[in-house]
Amino acid sequence: MAVGRSLFYLIFAGVAWGTAGAAASLVFRASDLGPLALSFWRCTGGLVLLLGALAWRGRRNRRASVGGAARGSAEPRRRRVLRILATGIGLTLFQSAYFAAVQATGLAVGTVVTLGAGPVLIAVGARLTMGERLGRGGVIAITGALAGLVVLVLGGEGGTVRPLGVALALLSAAGYAAITLLTRWLGRDGGGGDALSTTAWAFAIGSVGLLPMAIGEGLLPHTAELGRVIWLLVYVAAVPTALAYALYFAGAAVVRSATVSVIMLLEPVSAAVIAVAVLGERLMAATVVGTLLLLTAVAGLAAAEARGAVGRRRGAVRV
Repeated sequence: MAVGRSLFYLIFAGVAWGTAGAAASLVFRASDLGPLALSFWRCTGGLVLLLGALAWRGRRNRRASVGGAARGSAEPRRRRVLRILATGIGLTLFQSAYFAAVQATGLAVGTVVTLGAGPVLIAVGARLTMGERLGRGGVIAITGALAGLVVLVLGGEGGTVRPLGVALALLSAAGYAAITLLTRWLGRDGGGGDALSTTAWAFAIGSVGLLPMAIGEGLLPHTAELGRVIWLLVYVAAVPTALAYALYFAGAAVVRSATVSVIMLLEPVSAAVIAVAVLGERLMAATVVGTLLLLTAVAGLAAAEARGAVGRRRGAVRV
């Protein structure tokens, strides 16, 4: 798949994930549903939608293969099982540890530690496991992205730092880093697997893992605005979950891990914009500065990735 299309997929996923936070905020305002229960319904709803998409695609492929040989998957069975299990466990760890960190040490500290540590863990992991080099431009871009994230999250209000919450946030960042590195590693030789089926399996494992915690928290919402809550849950399951994760896995298999990690910082940027424009939160200087720093870093890494892909193609032609 072309790098340009992969970058678009990742940018869409990052922005869409930011809208999930706004939808979750509206759900919390309208009902007593907790974050773990919402995460469970997010995974389960996304799974149902992806199973429908897979069934539709299967029927279409069967019709297209009439009169010709059907294509089988080239991915070894053991490798496929490893990818599915690791992705599902990493996704469950990422979401549940993040929510626990926010509960233990607050939204500001939990978010900045999780999303700030993620790119660092990914960059180090990619260097150690795949030999990916950041270069001077990459180091500057990641530094700028982290600075923007700190300004965006911590610029408006303080937070109480608790060791347990910081440890849980680092655990969440490790889960996110593991998913990104595994997807990139398997995608280097075309072995990343099908994005739709990978996402569906990950949601299935996430649903099973989150169900006991969601039951303990309260699985069903109690609200006087049930219709509104249901529509919000449908949106969360469809756009920032089923669609965004499928596009993320497809794009992360092609684009460098460090670039993926910074592009995904668009999530807090889009969340901040929606918070001001839709939820009526106050626009502060920290929001503007942090957003500009993050967007500049994302644009710089995306341009470097595209130039690198063009250079590799030209080099291949000369050989």
